[in-house]
Amino acid sequence: MAHKKMSFPCHAVFSDVRTMKQIHHDDQGVADIKGVLRYVKILAVLCVLLLIILPILLHFKIGNTEAKEPKEDIKTGSLTAIAAGFEIPPFDDTEEGKMAEYGHKLITETYALIGPGTQKAITGNKLACSSCHLDGGTKSFAAPYIGLSGVFPIYIGREDKIESLEERINGCFERSMNGKAIDVNSKEMRAIMSYIKHLSKDAPVGTRLKGQGFVDFKAPDRAADIKKGAIIYKNTCATCHGPDGGGLKGTKGNREGGYVYPPLWGEDAYNDGAGMARLLTAARFIKGNMPLGVTHDAPLLSDEDAFDVAAYINSHERPVKANRELDYPNLAKKPVDCPYPPYQDEISQEQHQLGPFTFKK
Repeated sequence: MAHKKMSFPCHAVFSDVRTMKQIHHDDQGVADIKGVLRYVKILAVLCVLLLIILPILLHFKIGNTEAKEPKEDIKTGSLTAIAAGFEIPPFDDTEEGKMAEYGHKLITETYALIGPGTQKAITGNKLACSSCHLDGGTKSFAAPYIGLSGVFPIYIGREDKIESLEERINGCFERSMNGKAIDVNSKEMRAIMSYIKHLSKDAPVGTRLKGQGFVDFKAPDRAADIKKGAIIYKNTCATCHGPDGGGLKGTKGNREGGYVYPPLWGEDAYNDGAGMARLLTAARFIKGNMPLGVTHDAPLLSDEDAFDVAAYINSHERPVKANRELDYPNLAKKPVDCPYPPYQDEISQEQHQLGPFTFKK
């Protein structure tokens, strides 16, 4: 049987070839588009991740930078305790520095600037604030000013309220200085505040420093012995403060118009509403600071000696604070050694003055 020869037109072959090339080209284009879309999706995901991670990395970097570069914390400050021999920082030649310097003079030369006989006549005696706040208010455990601007306002039981530092200073003017309160916006008040702020540059905010206030003290479980206190006073205190408690007056060039050593009783002493008129407060001050030159960590007097001599000193007459019966509106806040009534208990005034302080508030 004879085979029929088959033939393919040339144009058909070429047409098929073109079709195959077109299909291949189209497939390649689709593949390219899919590849681009894939990369776009990857880039989009990376961008989203970068937006999430970048702030975290920046925060971590900043945090590490701050940790590697120590700087003073405003809250904690760089001081934890008031060192012996604390040096007053130099006063800047600025308005603030000049005001702080004037405040220092008010503290150390109170009698000459605002004492009796001066134009201001704010204080009623010729003491200086530094008679109690020793070394210009810088001696540790002698009620120093360092750090006070970071502690106040605080609750004060005597007024039964949150009190500003200015109000507390006025309390000293009215009691320890037996004078009068002044305008909180007066030049004198601003100067004292500026001085306290100047001393407190490196002190913490909201935290007390070691050395503020007075030393620890344990009162004997007995009444104070005034006769024994008189002997201690004669042997330890009379050399500076005088046998009659009148102090040693200043001379020309040396605290003229004031005292080298302040009186402890009499008309020119603190009045009976002052903190020092309280037996336990006076004993703590005496133990940590008297005779002049001793330090809190090397006291000369024992707790019992300080207790008895404080009672002897406060047994003498002194100016009377007006309206002292209005102190401690909440009698539950009245200290056990407050020497004047009213009281919320049935304990005698004498026991409140001399102890023993074994009773509860």
